[in-house]
Amino acid sequence: MAFLNRRTAPNIATLVLVAGLGAASLNIFLPSMPGIAEHFGVPYGTVQLLVSAYLAGTAVMQVIIGPLSDRYGRRPVLLTCFGIFLFGTAICATADSFAMLMVGRMIQTVIVSGFALSRAIVRDMVSMEEAASMIGYVTMGMTLVPMITPIIGGYLEEWFGWASTFQFLFLISLIILAIVWLDLGETNTTKSGSFSAQFRAYPELLRSRRFWGYTATAAFAAGAFFAFLGGGPYVATVILGMEPADVGKSFIYIALGYMGGNFLSGRYAKRFGITPMMVIGSLLACFGLVMSLALFLIGFQHPMTFFGPIFFVGLGNGLTLPSANAGMVSVRPHLAGSASGLGGACMIGGGAALSVIAGQLLSPESGVYPLLLVMLTSCCLGIAATLYVRHVDAKVAKELAESPAS
Repeated sequence: MAFLNRRTAPNIATLVLVAGLGAASLNIFLPSMPGIAEHFGVPYGTVQLLVSAYLAGTAVMQVIIGPLSDRYGRRPVLLTCFGIFLFGTAICATADSFAMLMVGRMIQTVIVSGFALSRAIVRDMVSMEEAASMIGYVTMGMTLVPMITPIIGGYLEEWFGWASTFQFLFLISLIILAIVWLDLGETNTTKSGSFSAQFRAYPELLRSRRFWGYTATAAFAAGAFFAFLGGGPYVATVILGMEPADVGKSFIYIALGYMGGNFLSGRYAKRFGITPMMVIGSLLACFGLVMSLALFLIGFQHPMTFFGPIFFVGLGNGLTLPSANAGMVSVRPHLAGSASGLGGACMIGGGAALSVIAGQLLSPESGVYPLLLVMLTSCCLGIAATLYVRHVDAKVAKELAESPAS
């Protein structure tokens, strides 16, 4: 596929940038959250809505964006969402009240189209097993963004204040929009007849046990990560006494793990299949959280006790999510956009709920334990969901083997 050619499928680098911008919007300002609370004179729990309410908004957006892209195409929907995102980012950068900042954040939720549609675009181009591999490579490259942006955000907060993070985000969004405009060819060659037809197709997805199994696996894996995003800055600054720049640097551990997991997904998902990848990923995430809990319980109250083992949560998610997402959009290939939107909505909506729970349970007295326990519970439920998918697949295979036609 040619790069910067609007008449061909997009280059993988373009998909990385498109998906990465959503990650940047989510986490570039995380080191600024205590500073935002102080600037506007609001409790930290209120500022945490910039994460949880944003996640809830993106969940709603995915339900709409998926069917829109199936009806009108990936390119026009994505370009429109980019324009709206730039408007919302400008509001955030110039907000003079916390309410206005929240308005801007809610408008920014349209950028979830980047990740939702990158999955659908990949599925437009290749088969399910190849999609798991390609999504792994896309998200591996995308992981560079959450590795870098919290560090950038931490320094911007220290040098120029919280608003500078949104100003920086606006500038890089303009650059990525130009690349998307020049490179993204339309990949949806079987557009649906009407927008309403796409919503009428949702019951077909809702009746699929495999779709729900893959969606639940993705939701619980991502839920642990979003709980970390919601409660991690509080743990780092209030409980562990870290500075904003150091908080931003420490997010590199989960990002490195996620990058490594996505590399392994890209290399091995096609060879071993998506279900084994999901099982191994969920187990690794649980291992990291149990390790962190054990270290805190025996008295190691140190930033590395928290951020170090979280590496395995990132590694596990990097193995689990590409396969879960590939399975999700492959249950009904003709509804790839709708499946990506609906599944993504469930995934991010669950993450928003866990982010709120983690933020509300944390206090200086509670220490780090509520956050780690919420994350561990989510990962354990992810294992159960993966085993359910394996059970359904085995049952379907048995029924096919015993059918007279076979």
